Amino acid sequence: MWCIGKITAEYRERMYALCDLYARPYDPQEPVVCLDEKSKQLLESSRPDIPARPGKKAKQDYEYRRRGTCNIFLAVEPKGGRREASVTARRTKVDFVQFVGGLLTTAYAGVRKLHLVLDNLNTHFRSSFEEALGTAAAATLLERIEFHYTPKHASWLNMSELEIGIMDKQCTGRRLGNQSQLADEVAAWQNSRNAQKRKINWAFTKEDADRKLSRHYVT
Repeated sequence: MWCIGKITAEYRERMYALCDLYARPYDPQEPVVCLDEKSKQLLESSRPDIPARPGKKAKQDYEYRRRGTCNIFLAVEPKGGRREASVTARRTKVDFVQFVGGLLTTAYAGVRKLHLVLDNLNTHFRSSFEEALGTAAAATLLERIEFHYTPKHASWLNMSELEIGIMDKQCTGRRLGNQSQLADEVAAWQNSRNAQKRKINWAFTKEDADRKLSRHYVT
């Protein structure tokens, strides 16, 4: 956010709206879910790794082979202590729609409405559902979603970024050689975090925003 010289009225409106959304009491029938993607480069060791032993850390040769890239979708429900992740070859509109559709038919099948927090990537809009599913099928899905967008250049307001940082530190920030291995590791990490019901305590308020950022406000 410090890269932005001026904070417009639209920026403030979206920022305030998200702060209000995050401050709402937890409602399991209308959960707030933050969603983002992360690209992951696949790297394969050129020589066999030396596994860890008692008193000895695992070792890897400095040389590796590039095996392309893939994508990780990550949705986190901060107050519910739940996250859902999926590894895909790409992050197209169809991939995004399939991931969100999966949330609504599995983890959140019984909820009345999903409050979905997103950044402004071009795939993250209602039109993606209509293009991927057709108008009628998209309407059935969209009636259970309320979209909430971060201000442009302010994805720090999306709590999924915090969870992706944790995922990187605990799981994906290391050498993984293929998509199948990555998917297995991400699934194990997700299940462990969910079993522990790890939540995110969002403490940034509208008052904090005004105190820290008001000098950048413009009308």
